[in-house]
Amino acid sequence: MAVSGRRNMLAQTLASRRLPEGVAEPGERVPDALAPEVMPFIRAADEVEPFNPRVAFLCRKYAYKKVQRMDPSSIQRGVRQFKTYMSLKLDQDDTQFLVNDAKEIQRFYKHYCDNLIRTSQRTNFDELARYYQVASALYEVLKDVTNNKVDSEVMKCAKVVEEKSGHFRSYKYNIVPLNFPGSSEAVLELPEIKSSIDAIRNTDGLQKPHMSSIHREGKSIRDLLDWLSLAFGFQNSNVQNQRENMILLLANISTRTSGQEGLPLVDTVNDLGEKIFGNYESWCNYLHLSSRIMINYDGALKKQQLMLLHIGLYLLIWGEASNVRFMPECLCYIFHHMANQLNEMVEENYFQPPPGFEEEGSFLKVVIEPIYKVLQKESQRSKGGTAGHSAWRNYDDLNEQFWSEKCFMKLGWPWDLRADFFHQAGRTTRKPKTNFVEVRTFLHLFRSFNRMWVFFILAFQAMLIISWSSSGSLSGIADVTVFRSVLSVFITAALLNFIKVTLDICLTIQAWGNMEWTQIIRYLLKFFVAIAWIIILPVTYSSSIKNPSGAGKLLNSWTRNWYNQSVYNVAIVIYMGPNILAALLFLLPQLQNVMERSNSRAFILLMWWIQPRLYVARGMSSFGLCCSPASLHSVSMLR
Repeated sequence: MAVSGRRNMLAQTLASRRLPEGVAEPGERVPDALAPEVMPFIRAADEVEPFNPRVAFLCRKYAYKKVQRMDPSSIQRGVRQFKTYMSLKLDQDDTQFLVNDAKEIQRFYKHYCDNLIRTSQRTNFDELARYYQVASALYEVLKDVTNNKVDSEVMKCAKVVEEKSGHFRSYKYNIVPLNFPGSSEAVLELPEIKSSIDAIRNTDGLQKPHMSSIHREGKSIRDLLDWLSLAFGFQNSNVQNQRENMILLLANISTRTSGQEGLPLVDTVNDLGEKIFGNYESWCNYLHLSSRIMINYDGALKKQQLMLLHIGLYLLIWGEASNVRFMPECLCYIFHHMANQLNEMVEENYFQPPPGFEEEGSFLKVVIEPIYKVLQKESQRSKGGTAGHSAWRNYDDLNEQFWSEKCFMKLGWPWDLRADFFHQAGRTTRKPKTNFVEVRTFLHLFRSFNRMWVFFILAFQAMLIISWSSSGSLSGIADVTVFRSVLSVFITAALLNFIKVTLDICLTIQAWGNMEWTQIIRYLLKFFVAIAWIIILPVTYSSSIKNPSGAGKLLNSWTRNWYNQSVYNVAIVIYMGPNILAALLFLLPQLQNVMERSNSRAFILLMWWIQPRLYVARGMSSFGLCCSPASLHSVSMLR
């Protein structure tokens, strides 16, 4: 009677403490800051409640305890409200007595895992991911309830679940469940996905590594990316991500280019290779190098396999490059050497990782980490962006080291850490900037847009001379005297050109320490030529005046009235020669683009005087309607 009375009193108390109508469930009120840690147990409780309410109660109780440990004072927003509603929910559900929670949850967990393993081949990927998440949450609750005293059979089930659930954690954000055998996902039934997977899994003809190395790394070779991973020490997570990336790239191209099923992927693979290796091929052409993507085998399947190997190698390099991705020509340099090593293994039919690449993660340690340390030290030199632009090297400055064939001699392979590129921050000297140093001054307005300013100034001078002539109209230019006075604009043009050349030297001199000697000679020659024209044009102009006065008379006496009065006209023609050539190239942008992109020695020498030869921004002069080559150079630095 006493026990029955206590039960009735408890029931009345709980009835008075039920959740109000319309109040959201506790799972919907989990604070955002605690959701990643708590929501798996709330979801597990909701999932198992129809089958075992007591286990659902234990999951919610564990979630409440977890929140209490994480924020005992309820400081974070929404925590106090969550605790209140969860406490009401637990008091409402805790109506069962004389229940052995440890045995109950172990029995239910074992039953749940058995059903999960038995039905795994008939369940789609999303449902299995949810079931395995519930199983993981149940096991954590189980360990809490039993104080880590778990039966051996339950531990065996937990071990199997843990191994399989790892696949779902790895592919939490992926589209194609490649690591889940027997999946019935609809995406795996698409013909382009199937053909892409089959192509990547074709490892026929490749020399397999020794079994000892496979067991040591704990890997198995299922496709070309696994083979590359063992050959060059890429990380397993990177391999998984790039495997899906490569399959989706192939499938997307196949979908756009062919609507028929069963077609070979050779054309699709070649299209993908052209897109991925476009910059690499351009880089090799610029440095007069032989591309390492040389597919010299017979048979479409063999060519397809080798192209997929090169594509996979580049994607794996890119996947672990981190911030080095902002240095695309550096990636080309890395790929160039690693593709050479890959070709040797394939051609000579052997499998031997290069020295230093034997273990997982070795690529990151041997290749990427040294460059990342350089970036880190240079970033520290910037002092949070407060240091001057010339005081530290950014991504472009470091990347420009790979715009010259000298990088092969200086950096070597693997990296020669004694090279200037890997400059240590502790040294007293520092590596200078490359090609471009930002100098903050308003003079850039004239230097970058000098063509526009020169046109405005010369047009104003010509209009002023015509307006002050005897006729005062545009027809007055037909007068010989007026026309000869208008020709004085070329003297002003020479002066403005001298100012522009002087600015070029002043605003780039901080980068001369690391410039090519040909660029320095170009700046100096332009300066001396500009000085020469400042002298030649006024002197020849004075000789063309019939009745000079003032300074013109003095200059005329110096020139002694040379042979005739057409010397100035000849000087103008010579002075305008390069400008006429530039105007012709401007009117024929296709021809100028071809000349700028060409590696012909004659074209390089011809274009050398117009602008320095850089890897980036070639073929962009036709877009600079009023901009000078200096401004295009600045654009190339800010790409």
